[in-house]
Amino acid sequence: MAKHGHPNARKSKKGPTVGSGGQGRQKLEGRGPTPKAEDRSWHPAGKRKAAKERLEAAKSRTGGRKPNAATSTSGGPRSAKKSGDTEVVSGRNSVLEALRARIPATALTIAVHIDMDDRVKEALSLATKRGVPILEVTRPEIDRMTGDSVHQGIALSVPPYEYAHPDDLLERAADRDEPALIIALDGITDPRNLGAIIRSTAAFGGHGVIVPQRRSVGVTASAWKTSAGAAARTPVAMAANLTQTLKALKQQGVFVLGLDGDGDVSLPGLELADQPLVIVVGSEGKGLSRLVAETCDAIVSIPISEATESLNAGIAASVTLYEVARRRATA
Repeated sequence: MAKHGHPNARKSKKGPTVGSGGQGRQKLEGRGPTPKAEDRSWHPAGKRKAAKERLEAAKSRTGGRKPNAATSTSGGPRSAKKSGDTEVVSGRNSVLEALRARIPATALTIAVHIDMDDRVKEALSLATKRGVPILEVTRPEIDRMTGDSVHQGIALSVPPYEYAHPDDLLERAADRDEPALIIALDGITDPRNLGAIIRSTAAFGGHGVIVPQRRSVGVTASAWKTSAGAAARTPVAMAANLTQTLKALKQQGVFVLGLDGDGDVSLPGLELADQPLVIVVGSEGKGLSRLVAETCDAIVSIPISEATESLNAGIAASVTLYEVARRRATA
């Protein structure tokens, strides 16, 4: 006669297993009352509660003095990271604009017997004044140098950008005895947006910009041009992992605010403006990534007309930086 196992046993290749009747009784007993929204760390109300507690703790530590974030505790020298291979700017208008914007350059290359119009003459003059080496080569050599780009017989070699470390931005704020004000980019891929954000960061007293190492724009010649020279004054740091970098900044006393149209805090009602801040700007299409949004202390929205669907990432950053600067000036 065949033997039967436990009536609740589940059969498998390895034979019957122990039943789950006890688990069923536990489920019937329930899991207790649902925690309040403010007691759930992932809920917006819970984030507001945690941010408020951190704010009160920060104020008690400073005794009413102007707050500032702690500087790096990692110790040791940090070497700057470079953006990659040398970039080549080609075409008469592009090269001239790059030289006018004082983009760092290692060499100006022109073709033999080039037609010397006003743009080429000014480019040669600017390069000479700045001490940029001028190389004269054959057109096939410029063709190889620029790939498929239309070069019009002229090209400018731009060296890799040297990125700061995120902690350098906190140290910059500490040196000025100011609460940190940093912009972090999450999924921004347009170099013109990056350039505009660098420019706004400099204009409103920010201490730098953070870009992720992957899936994000870097400081290219286009970003440098759009910054209108601000890239020479405002450091850009690279984060190997943006979420981990934001968590590390939080541990050093910085509040992380994410920008999103459906935010739980309205920008005019921002109470954290006088605290050390990092403002995270997401991409126009996807907004903030899930992990980054979960890391933020609060999600902030900018009130706009219903007729306008959304703001450009660079404009949203500028509006937020202005409001923070305005509140700090009147505090």
